[in-house]
Amino acid sequence: MLSIDNISVDFGGTSLFRDVSFIVNKKDRIALVGKNGAGKSTLLKIIAGMQQPTNGTLSRPKDFSVGYLPQVMHHIDGRTVYEEAELAFAHIHEMEARLERMNNELAERSDYESEEYHQLIEDYTHLNEQYTMMGGSHYEAEIERALTGLGFRRSDFTRPTSEFSGGWRMRIELAKLLLQHPDILLLDEPTNHLDIESIQWLEQFLARSGNAVLLVSHDRAFLNAVTTRTIEISCGRIYDYKLPYDKFMETRKERREQQLRAYENQQKEIADIKEFIERFRYKPTKAVQVQSRIKQLEKIVPIEIDEEDTSRLRLKFAPATRSGNYPVICNDVKKSFGEHTVFENANFTINRGEKVAFVGRNGEGKTTMVRCILGELQHEGEIVIGHNVETAYFAQHEAQSLDENLTVFQTIDNVATGDIRLRIRDILGAFMFGGEASDKPVKVLSGGERSRLAMIRLLLRQMNLLILDEPTNHLDMLSKDVLKEAIRDFDGTVIVVSHDREFLDGLVTKVYEFGDGKVREHLGGIYDYLASKNASNINEALATGKTTAATSEATKPASENRLSYEAEKLVQKQRRKLERLIESNEKEIGEIEGAISALEAVMSTVDGSTQENFSKYAALKKQLDDVVAEWEQNMEELENINI
Repeated sequence: MLSIDNISVDFGGTSLFRDVSFIVNKKDRIALVGKNGAGKSTLLKIIAGMQQPTNGTLSRPKDFSVGYLPQVMHHIDGRTVYEEAELAFAHIHEMEARLERMNNELAERSDYESEEYHQLIEDYTHLNEQYTMMGGSHYEAEIERALTGLGFRRSDFTRPTSEFSGGWRMRIELAKLLLQHPDILLLDEPTNHLDIESIQWLEQFLARSGNAVLLVSHDRAFLNAVTTRTIEISCGRIYDYKLPYDKFMETRKERREQQLRAYENQQKEIADIKEFIERFRYKPTKAVQVQSRIKQLEKIVPIEIDEEDTSRLRLKFAPATRSGNYPVICNDVKKSFGEHTVFENANFTINRGEKVAFVGRNGEGKTTMVRCILGELQHEGEIVIGHNVETAYFAQHEAQSLDENLTVFQTIDNVATGDIRLRIRDILGAFMFGGEASDKPVKVLSGGERSRLAMIRLLLRQMNLLILDEPTNHLDMLSKDVLKEAIRDFDGTVIVVSHDREFLDGLVTKVYEFGDGKVREHLGGIYDYLASKNASNINEALATGKTTAATSEATKPASENRLSYEAEKLVQKQRRKLERLIESNEKEIGEIEGAISALEAVMSTVDGSTQENFSKYAALKKQLDDVVAEWEQNMEELENINI
């Protein structure tokens, strides 16, 4: 179906890979693997027609379609979510226009017996059958299924794409690709911005698809669920295995051991030849043998060994200082934004040394709970942080705090202490900063590289409570192994917010599920939790019990409660205005509450109990009441909007 023949790629005189050849057949599910920089993304771009190889050819049938999802993409504003997804069916609209033109022509003509008229009828019938086969009569339902499967609510469909983050806009692009049903899907890290539920929906979609898939991913569980063949780029060559990822890893280990034995034998042979040459170089009686050995040495082709398996490296955290027995206790914790309750009646205790996961759909309160624990958000109920707890927190904004004037090595050297300083370059290599990359200035790093560097810096700090929010998005498999092993050996307490099942597997012993405004505790690992949810259909809402607004909207038929497009646009415009006002109210409420808390702390002291402070306190309370009243009014108007 698709043939890659002797493709080579050179950059600045350096060969990225050479003489690469393989065939992609219909229905192949291929994982493209290799270390960072091996050329995986470059190969996808060549197949997508976005880049030309230095040598070699790529052959594919006529009208062969390719769908390509890059890691980084440029977005065009001006359309809604639904309109953007609908672009996948541009060919359907073209067919509709052609059918309408042909239908009008049939109605206007009266030469019913002519050959041209009969040909027009035949063409119309053929095109109409093609239109039906391509789903022209029900593509709207396909769009809804794809968007809701990837986490969008129906109320999001008429929102402009510019209102969404980069991760959500990537989901829109992914939906468009899936809806186009190309002959081959090229996916470069498709799961980076998906939660567990969306990943599992994507797995099932790809499993049902009848077309070929070639993907790059660092999500082991996703690769094992989707792929049946693995192509590895290593040492500039490819190795093609008709095996899923886990089986490939076993076979690869055996191959590397064979390479290592052959390499050691060759090195011994080379050493023996060199020793003979040096020993008899100046003896005339051995001149012929010496020249023979020199020629023999020149003919030896060095055996290359696959990249070092750095997953064996050990990143050892500094020993955690002893905290209290219960680093985090939540008693009847509730957090609301206006009338919307994110969660309530949250009661749980995290014991010292436990490693727990926060899971749930995006927007269900995982990060909100983390911010409450960190004291960044006010809340109802009680959160007790244990004695002598030292917290380190990794969030997306962590990368923005790096000093751009330092190099990668200096950034880590500044925070490393003790024996770990002797292994900084090993650690940097495990996180894809090996060799010259360790001397790069921070200011030239990409967003993903900065996130990895911020992760290393964080992990070398002194702490006994580690909180990680989606830590694996920009890490390859070997780096994730290093991080996972380090967390597993860490003697402190860990909270991980993650959608990466393979990363969580064997790492956490307790799962807290966020959904339906509740926080539910599940004892056991991540696969114990997923198994329990599978019994009730994993593609439904993560939480059992009452259906959330998002779920109920997603499961409504397309025809139910549908407004006209123009009316819905007006409703959404009013909704967005109110949402901005509510967001501004909530920000102001938070600032006022912070000022009140600070003033209360001052007033609790002897010197702070002044009439002036009491007056300020009364004014702040009055200001808070006014803003809350305005916020309640905006919330009421928002809820009254019928969408």
